[in-house]
Amino acid sequence: MRVSYHGHSVVQINTNGKTILIDPFITGNQLTDLTAEEVKPDVIILSHGHNDHVGDTVELAKRHNSLVIANFELATYLSWQGVKTHGMHIGGAYQFDFGKVKLTQAFHGSCIETENELIYGGMPAGILVMSEGKTIYHAGDTGLFSDMKLIGERHPIDLAFLPIGDNFTMGPEDAAYAAKLLNPKTVVPMHYNTFPPIKQDPYQFTELLENQNGKVLVPGEAIDF
Repeated sequence: MRVSYHGHSVVQINTNGKTILIDPFITGNQLTDLTAEEVKPDVIILSHGHNDHVGDTVELAKRHNSLVIANFELATYLSWQGVKTHGMHIGGAYQFDFGKVKLTQAFHGSCIETENELIYGGMPAGILVMSEGKTIYHAGDTGLFSDMKLIGERHPIDLAFLPIGDNFTMGPEDAAYAAKLLNPKTVVPMHYNTFPPIKQDPYQFTELLENQNGKVLVPGEAIDF
C-alpha cells in the first residue's frame, strides 16, 4: 500500500490494484502537484460537499468511470450529474473490492456552491479506509470532538490525516489534542496554507504532538506500508 499527500486535503491511496483519491481538489489548488489530466482514479471518496473537496470529482469520474463514495445526499446529487456513486452515512461501513470504508462524524458544514445558491450537501464526514491490514483515517474538515478517542479505540489507526488550518477547522493545538485522542501511529497535517485564512506552519504542529509521531508530507510525497 502506498499513501500519498497532494496538497490541501487531497490524499491518494494505492492498494489492491486500485487508485483511490480522497477529496480531489486539483484544478485551482495552487499547492497540489497533480493535474486533472494525469490522475486516473478507480475510486473517489468525498468527505463533504464544499468545492475545495469535491473539486474535479465529476470530470474525473466521468472520464475514468470512477466510483464516487460519499454521504447519501451528496452521492445522490452527483448521480444526477451522470456519475456512478455509492451512498453511505455516518457510522456505516461497506466492504468494497479494494477494502472497507467507514464514515465517521465530523463537525463542519457541507454544501455545493453554485453561482447563485448553496445546495445542501448532507452531513460532513471523516473517512476510515481499511485495506491490507492497515487503517487510514482522513478526518475531513472538522473541529475537535471527544469521540475521536472512540474512533481510535474501535479502529486502531496506522496513519491519520488531520486538518490544522484553523478558521474553518481545527487549528494546530486542537489537532494535536485530536492526535492524542486518536492515538495513531503516524499523524500527517493537511488543510493548511491553501488560502490566507488557513496559513500555518506544519512543522510547528508536529512539535506539539506528545508522541512525536508527526510527519509533514510535501505534495507528492508518500508513505509505503
